[in-house]
Amino acid sequence: MTGPQVGMWVVTGSAYVTEICAGSGLDFLVIDAEHAPNDVPSLVPQLQAAAAYPIRVLVRAPSGDPVLIKQLLDIGVTNLMVPMVESAAQARDLVAATRYPPEGVRGVGGAFARAARWGRVPDYLDVAAEGLTLTVQIESRRGLDELTDIAKVDGVDEVFFGPADLAASLGHLGQPEHPEVIAAIEEAVATVTALGKVVGVNAFGESTARRYFAAGARFVAIGADVTLLARGSEALAARHHKP
Repeated sequence: MTGPQVGMWVVTGSAYVTEICAGSGLDFLVIDAEHAPNDVPSLVPQLQAAAAYPIRVLVRAPSGDPVLIKQLLDIGVTNLMVPMVESAAQARDLVAATRYPPEGVRGVGGAFARAARWGRVPDYLDVAAEGLTLTVQIESRRGLDELTDIAKVDGVDEVFFGPADLAASLGHLGQPEHPEVIAAIEEAVATVTALGKVVGVNAFGESTARRYFAAGARFVAIGADVTLLARGSEALAARHHKP
């Protein structure tokens, strides 16, 4: 990753919308399967739609279930994000879920996998982990408390902070831009950066996004397809309802 990058969430479950966003000029997309109506079959056409564009695509799993991680990797997810990571042991389990034995526990099914082009990538089993990034989300007070140990886990490539859940955990539900939340994230960004890991964060407010970049964040999610559509349609209605 070179230089600060900005991106957005894609949560509609629509390959059409994913393709529109993939061609926007942003640096990355995060296709969400945690808070969005996405599952393994709906993710495939979105990955296919985005593949035609020079944009990095992350997929957030709904959980760290190793069975689900296996399915996501097999359909071609190469940048995996897992929410609510709270310990180094959990992070090590996630790394193991992304590696074939003996380094990990990922099930071997290259002949069935889109990622291996159904057996057409002859050395896929040997190189699969080389093209993969694992991003762990820190979204709780416990995650912050265990941050240094989590970030030190070999195989954790990136740490992404989720201000909404962090705000709730810190006693400020619905206030992701509360001063205590922002200060906690800025301190955490510095901690992870000092350990040599890449840091990302959610920040829909422009001034907050700039603060996180200044603190050392390398990639910031600055919007989402559904919020753009919601606010845009509301603004359109408001303009034309004026007397």
